[in-house]
Amino acid sequence: MTLDETLARLDEIVARLDEEPIDLSAALELFEEGVGHLRAAAGTLAEAEARVKRLTELADGSFELEDLDG
Repeated sequence: MTLDETLARLDEIVARLDEEPIDLSAALELFEEGVGHLRAAAGTLAEAEARVKRLTELADGSFELEDLDG
């Protein structure tokens, strides 16, 4: 799953949990799935951050972090 797909699924899960009453068993299953997707998204973002740091590392070992907001 891509990050965008993971975030879209998380949105679906949140919407489903916010909708009409849902039985506890189904809610727990959705919550568990959501936690898994949240961990996956956090891992993807951490990998991206590490990659950015590696790419901006200078020859002397210091870092020059770019302003990603432009």
